[in-house]
This record gives sequence, structure tokens and C-alpha cells, in this order.
Amino acid sequence: MLMPASSEFMALCQAQVALLTQALKASLCVVYLTEEIVEQAEAKLVPILAYPETAVMWETNPTVDLLPNRQDGTLALPGLELGETGTLQRQEREKPSKNKTYPKRRWQGRGNEQEKSLVRQQQLVMPLMHEGVVVGLLVTGREDKPWNEREVSQIERIAHTIAIARILDQRAQWLNTTLHKQKQFYQQQRDILDNLLHQLRNPLTALRTFGKLLLRRLLPSDNNREIASSIVRESDRLQELLQQMDQAIDAEIEDLATTQSCLSLHSPASVANEWDDYAGESQTLPLLPAFTVEACSVAEVLEPLLLSSKMIAAERLLKCIAEIPQDLPPVLANPKALREVLSNLIDNALKYTPAGGEIYIKAGDRRQIAEREQLAIAVSDTGPGIPQQDLQHLFQRHYRGVQANTNIPGSGLGLAIARELLTQMQAEIQVFSPRQQRWLPAGALQPTSEAPGTSFVVWLLVE
Repeated sequence: MLMPASSEFMALCQAQVALLTQALKASLCVVYLTEEIVEQAEAKLVPILAYPETAVMWETNPTVDLLPNRQDGTLALPGLELGETGTLQRQEREKPSKNKTYPKRRWQGRGNEQEKSLVRQQQLVMPLMHEGVVVGLLVTGREDKPWNEREVSQIERIAHTIAIARILDQRAQWLNTTLHKQKQFYQQQRDILDNLLHQLRNPLTALRTFGKLLLRRLLPSDNNREIASSIVRESDRLQELLQQMDQAIDAEIEDLATTQSCLSLHSPASVANEWDDYAGESQTLPLLPAFTVEACSVAEVLEPLLLSSKMIAAERLLKCIAEIPQDLPPVLANPKALREVLSNLIDNALKYTPAGGEIYIKAGDRRQIAEREQLAIAVSDTGPGIPQQDLQHLFQRHYRGVQANTNIPGSGLGLAIARELLTQMQAEIQVFSPRQQRWLPAGALQPTSEAPGTSFVVWLLVE
């Protein structure tokens, strides 16, 4: 299926039709295009331009054959034959003679006067063909006198010009849609890499913190101090490499966008629409690996996270307080995915809470939704909170809101990844800012105007 004619191609066709009507005094001109580019095969004809507009009967369905029909459903024209299904079949066309006039075509079917006038004129039907590829027809005619050889030659050149323009137009649009598809594919790959890099940063940060803690606890004379120092040094190096990888991926995406902008003959929106409508559905890459849901223990999932978060909190002069009952029922989740969700929430709390603040992790609240019991895990902090205008965009990829104007590093991916993972587990996430007392353990600090804090609540199905 070919793409529709572009506005540039239509402008060229209009110029060629104007040449026919003004220079050659044609009283009729219709440009037909095939729905598919074919070689020595049949193709459905679609009219795209007519002069005058009443030369053919325009119907609501633009894909029907608008040439008048014979009794057998076809119209015999010089050099071409419209088949039984309204398709185009090539025949050998007699070479025009200087003194020969082309006979009028006799109408044998039934129709209105406008349709009959089409065949009463001195008609020429030229195939729009280039290098053996037929892309349509040019039908032209006049009533006052027949065409001579010189005029027929001019009409052939006009038809050839339209044919070449049609092929170039299709190539340009194909290139645009290919670039659009490639950009989509690269963007999907970029999103996947962003997810992986983000998920890599959390354990890398924990590893770096553990190395620093070891350095503080080891005496200068201890032989293991050099090992701890190497852990910190290599962790810093890994963080630098991750930043370089981010920059390299950004540059590649920008180069592709620039190339598409330079080569595109249409607006980006037009190119996108053409791809969606005519290039078919592209294969979508999953941003996160698939996983299975099973019954798992909340305490077992949280145990390693609490260990590392308390160490990181101590290193940043924060306090991490957890309230996790031991008799919690098992929940339906994927342990690794749930650990990744909670790790992102805890990492955000540690990142945006200033020194001297507190981090709270509480589990155990329950609710009934559609006859299913759910269990809540809440992560709260005493940080600056989230402005109301940012809350509705909080789970969009790369969105950081007011935090983008601070010196705190971040990619804006943690919450987007968390929600996507929870969606796959049929779970839900809520956010409250200021933090709510319901989600705080006993003895927690009360919210203040200077430190309203935030509470993130994850609801999981109970087995």
C-alpha cells in the first residue's frame, strides 16, 4: 500500500495540468495513481486530480474507479486496458503519426451526460511509467481538434515527469517513515538503557557507601584499608563511566533527530501520522524484563534494603526508622521487582532529605478493594515535600519538577520504573505531600511548614 501523495507532488501535478490546459489547450485532464507500484501487473487506479473537476464523477469512496464503465465494467483506452476489477493492464500502444488523428471513443454503456462527454473528446491515455514501473495514468483530451505528433510527444514528457515525481515522492516519504521508525526504536532502546543505568546506580551507591564506612572503621595500619580504598575508588570510576554513557546516548539520539529534520519533506507531525497509518505497527521493546508473580514475604524483601539504607542514612547524618511487623501475611508480588520498587522509594527519601532528617518505613496497614485485601508499605521522609503542581507529573519518565533546579543529581526515572513494575504486579502506588501521620511509625516527627515531607504508599494484593 503506497502512501498518499504529498502536497509537493500535488503542486507539481497541478503545474503539469496547467501546462496541458494552457499551452496545449486540453479541455480535460485527469491524473490517476495506482494503489501499489507494480511491474507488468494489475493495479487499482485512484484519481487524485481532475480538470475541470466535473470531468469525472467524484464519489464518496475515493478508491473506486471513476472512469465511465462499459457493459462489462471496463473502458478500452489507447495503449491501456482497465480490467474486470477496475485494474490497470498494459498493452502495446500504437506510435502516433504526424497526420493521424485519434478516433473518438464510442460509449457503449449507460451513464449521465458528464460521463459520456469524457469519451466524446479526443482522448489520450498515457501511462505514468518510469523504468518499467507503472505508477498511474494521465488522461487528457480536447474537443476542437485532434492531437498531432509533437503534442503527443509533449504529453508523454509531462506523463514521464509526473511518474518520476511520484517515485521520488514515495522514496522521500519512505525515507521519512524509516527514519521515524528508527528514531522510535532508538528511543525505546534509550529508555531500556536508562532503566538499567538507573537500577545500577542504587547498588553502586550502596557499594560506595559501604567502602567509605570500612575506611572509617579500619586503622591506617590495617592491611585491609587499601582494599576498602580500592572499593571506593572503583565505585567512583563506575559512576563516571555511567555519566559518560548517558552523554553518549543523548548525543546519538540528537544526531538522529537532526538527520530526520534535515531530510524530512514534511512536518514532524505529518511524518509521524504517515508512519502510523501506512508503515504498519513496529515491534515494541519491553522497557522492563517480564517476571512472574508469586507469594512472598514483605519482611524478607525489606531486610537487605533496611540494612543498606540504615548505613547510608548514618553516613549522610540521617536517621532511618522502620516498623515492620513479623506476622505480616504473604503478598502477591515478584520479590526482585518489589525490592527494586522499594529501593527506588527509599533512595529518593535518602536523597532529598537534608542532614538531621529522618526516613520512615512502615508496613502493615490493610484495606479491602473489590473483595480483595491489600497490604500497604509506606516510605516517608522529613524532606522539603513535593509542590502540588508537580504531583500530577511525578510518575512521568525524566520528570523531576522543582528538583531539576537543584544540585541534587537524578534522572527522574525511579518513580516511573516503580509504577510500571507495580502495574505488572497488579499493585498500586500513592503519594502524599505533606506526609501523613497514618504512614508514620510511633514517635515520628510531626510535619512542619519547613519540612512537610512526603509519604509514598505501595498497596499489594494479599495472597
